[in-house]
Amino acid sequence: MAQKNAVQQTPFWYNFLLTCIKPLYRWKIKQRAENAAAFQQECIERFGPFQPPKNLETIWFHVVSVGETNAAQPLIEHYLKLGHPVLVTNTTKTGQARAKSLFLKAPYLDLFQAVYLPVDQKPLLKQFFDVYQPKLLALVETEIWPNLIAEAKQQQIPCILLNARLSEKSAKGYGKVARLTKPMLQQLTWMLAQDRATQQRYVDLGLDQNKSQVVGNIKFDITAPQHYVSQAEQFKQDWQLEHRQIITLASTHAPEEENLLKQLQPHLNANSNLLCIVVPRHPERFDEVYQVCQRLNLNTQRRSLKQTIQADTQVFLADSMGEMWLWYGLSQACFVGGSLNEPGGGHNILEPMVLDVPTVIGPRYFNFQSIVDEFVVEQGILIGDDAAQIVQQLLSCLENTAQKQRLVQQAQLVLQRNTGSLQKHIQLIDHYLQQTASS
Repeated sequence: MAQKNAVQQTPFWYNFLLTCIKPLYRWKIKQRAENAAAFQQECIERFGPFQPPKNLETIWFHVVSVGETNAAQPLIEHYLKLGHPVLVTNTTKTGQARAKSLFLKAPYLDLFQAVYLPVDQKPLLKQFFDVYQPKLLALVETEIWPNLIAEAKQQQIPCILLNARLSEKSAKGYGKVARLTKPMLQQLTWMLAQDRATQQRYVDLGLDQNKSQVVGNIKFDITAPQHYVSQAEQFKQDWQLEHRQIITLASTHAPEEENLLKQLQPHLNANSNLLCIVVPRHPERFDEVYQVCQRLNLNTQRRSLKQTIQADTQVFLADSMGEMWLWYGLSQACFVGGSLNEPGGGHNILEPMVLDVPTVIGPRYFNFQSIVDEFVVEQGILIGDDAAQIVQQLLSCLENTAQKQRLVQQAQLVLQRNTGSLQKHIQLIDHYLQQTASS
């Protein structure tokens, strides 16, 4: 597809800064790597010479972490089912693990590939584009990189921002580096925004309003994978959970687990039927959270050790990756984390709601402001100011059947009226695929 405007190069200071911090980035990768082989593999994907491509002329989705991967899941699956080769890049380890757990299996093995996004340096990105030769680049939700977008422009590859969201706080951050942000946004081919506030923030930062439209949030079109629903039902039988009252603390950050478990501790000790599943957001914190449970003298089993929930289990540490749907499937109430910690921001509340799980969050949910606000208006979600209030709200969902049913019904109203964004995304991608095919 022909690009009419010349490529606008990124500022010297930005590229110099990347060069300076690159050794620190490599050190950080080494610190979190499980072993030497994992470190070497990640370095190859981040810094080159890159893995050999399974396919050329792919649809390339860049999804930062777990949340963006889940949002893009129905889009990626749609094109894989049609036989399109798909390349997924991630920024985080958890995001890549989630992408591989979803798609690196039959019948998509030959069509799907997932690697880390390389560092945003011009030579590396040029090499990456030359190796993989994508025909379209779709950035999902939040993460935009100046040299990445400039290289797509240089190579005349459509670069579209899908399901875009931008908080007021993030917009202020981009606004502080306007000489970097404005040229970057001007080189986007198109943007589909979740809401008008996001669209306006991008326009204020330099995006051409004629290259954007508001189509709602693709996350409203998600459905629970049937195999996880079936597995949850099987676990209920195998682990004898029919009479347990199960609360899940999902996507938690420090110190959310400790604060919430301290409040839950007397209830767990007094009620043998009560069970808490804890799903930390980041795998490097799994052992840390286990130690929290030990300090609180809570009888804890771990998924990573293939332990099962026993009759006397108080806490089940779901220290695995890519199984969130499974834990929601076991839940009768849940807390979605990243909303009680500092600075917070929140995580996806729609997954538990799709499974009719009453949902509680903390007060800091600015990453999902417009979504949460809609559920607040319809009284389909509970928001607690602190750990004590959140635990009381969770317990109330277990004990008050009428309240639970009301929350679920109101949440379903919001979910149902917001579906349809997925098809609009597909239409846009198809439009640019047709243009690239005819050029």
